[in-house]
Amino acid sequence: MGNLVQTLALVEMSITCAAVITLLLQKMTPQEFPLFAKVILILLIGNLFFWPLGLGMELPLSAYVRGVIGDLSIVTTLLLWTSLLSVRKFAPLAFKFAVACIAIAFYPFALGLGMIDPYAWGYGSTLFFIAVLLFATVCGLANWNKGVWIIAIAILAWTAHWHESANLWDYLLDPFLAIWALSALFGVLYRKRREKARSGYLFRPG
Repeated sequence: MGNLVQTLALVEMSITCAAVITLLLQKMTPQEFPLFAKVILILLIGNLFFWPLGLGMELPLSAYVRGVIGDLSIVTTLLLWTSLLSVRKFAPLAFKFAVACIAIAFYPFALGLGMIDPYAWGYGSTLFFIAVLLFATVCGLANWNKGVWIIAIAILAWTAHWHESANLWDYLLDPFLAIWALSALFGVLYRKRREKARSGYLFRPG
């Protein structure tokens, strides 16, 4: 069973690495890759990361990547994978804002600031589980069905112990998701401030 979990984790990380590289290649080209080309790229690059290539390395490349960054949350993984396949690539700004607020509140306390340890809630707290379900419900009410099934799959993965962690937080949130949400918000604030400054400059008297 342990070998199966490790193999599935390497498959997941290999696909994730391939998705990241494919997204970077996409950004370097002016035209959108067709879906068939994306699938081929992910298969080819994913195989390079999954199988040991030798060159003095005993383990696959994905094992070294996983050793450095650990397992990504299911939410991050699915957002990344589906960004290559979905027509609507970006999550709503409200979702990014919510993730940013949760991360700002979560990480300081989880790292020992104060007497509250929200990370402990992930080990089966009923109230925390209800809060996650309510968050998914809000996503549905906001007509972001993709967010609903992403959270649902994350809960199912946690129930099935897909990753080595038994904490629900590790399936919902990770530093990369937090950084992505925070950078997106800062980007929006910067663009609005720039547009406001430009508007003030254009309509300045004289």
